Amino acid sequence: MAKKSVCLYFQVHQPARLRLYRFFDIGKDSHYYDDFANRTILRRIAQRCYLPMNALLLEEIRRNPGFKVSFSITGTVLEQFERYAPEVIDSFRALAETGRVEFLCETYYHSLASLASQAEFVHQVEKHRSKISELFGVVPTVFRNTELIYSNAIGEQVYALGFKAMLTEGARHILGWKSPNFVYSCETKPRLKLLLRNWGLSDDIAFRFSDRSWDQWPLTAEKFIGRMKENAAEDEIVNLFMDYETFGEHQNAASGIFEFMQALPGMVINDGTFEFVTPSEAVKKHKAVASLDVPDAISWADEERDVTAWLGNELQQEAFNKVYAMTEKLSIVNDPVLWSDFGHLQESDHFYYMCTKFFSDGEVHKYFNPYDTPYEAFINYMNVISDFQIRLDEQRAALDVKEEAIKEATAAPAAVKKKAVKKK
Repeated sequence: MAKKSVCLYFQVHQPARLRLYRFFDIGKDSHYYDDFANRTILRRIAQRCYLPMNALLLEEIRRNPGFKVSFSITGTVLEQFERYAPEVIDSFRALAETGRVEFLCETYYHSLASLASQAEFVHQVEKHRSKISELFGVVPTVFRNTELIYSNAIGEQVYALGFKAMLTEGARHILGWKSPNFVYSCETKPRLKLLLRNWGLSDDIAFRFSDRSWDQWPLTAEKFIGRMKENAAEDEIVNLFMDYETFGEHQNAASGIFEFMQALPGMVINDGTFEFVTPSEAVKKHKAVASLDVPDAISWADEERDVTAWLGNELQQEAFNKVYAMTEKLSIVNDPVLWSDFGHLQESDHFYYMCTKFFSDGEVHKYFNPYDTPYEAFINYMNVISDFQIRLDEQRAALDVKEEAIKEATAAPAAVKKKAVKKK
């Protein structure tokens, strides 16, 4: 009897946090980032999570020949690694060299471009694919969109970019009676395979692991394998997708999360029910059992599993529309410094901070939010956008002046020539 599959995937991301940017800074100071906070937080998480967890995974890969994992690492955090913690990149390279770690592609800036601009989406995907190839020597073949955001239309764009598979959420309102523990395909592009997150089992580790009021606490590796076997008794694959910062940051070391992860690979392999696969291996091993029709975008966020965490209120929508309205003018100006700032201003985190949900998911939003209120986040962001708009307009005006000067310069010789002909 063929073994069932377990696909373990981690998302690695840290945003370029904005500094306190006041109204009086507009037009005077165009450095937008809180360098101290970004460096301090990145270094802290590197020590708590990235370095110890990468070392743990490397040890388990060497100890257990059947153990495999996959990562998606945003361009934004890769830039911060290069700037503040290059040893983290070295540790990811060591994992890449084992041949048993798959690196996925996503939007370079962890953006919502797939919901706003096809051209910008394509640009960021290609930029990210190139960065992963440069750093780790592999070209990604599987795609993971920001926050697992997916729809039929996004699937079509991803397929057109040459990807054979994509990760998304096993959202109940899309699946209905169907199980997330199978491979599916895109409704409009059937050759694009879909791997769906098993949110229940993933959240056992990512959110409930240290919750002492949970009836499964403490969660041991043996208990978790039992839960997997029960959950996928009639199914083919369990997809465990979660933030990498789960380990050591969201769930601190004292919770036993590292001991849990250290025990899990060997116990899964020795149990014999499951085998570890990477996403690309999963879609080779398993056929799609059905297509999945997703007309409206889904994600892995909040109870709703939609995009309201980023675009659910008027503040978010105004900020979102304002930033993407600049795309055409940026393409004309084509200044690399502006493009870089534009990329960082698209990061989904900025819109997440403006979320006004205070009920089912309010605590989650508060935990990751450096602002006291969503309104502060909005005002700070819009101040930055105002300054960025001034810079863009100035560059566009300078370009117009330059173009006009070129026209006049080329027109002048023609006029002189014409006058000389008349004299003859």
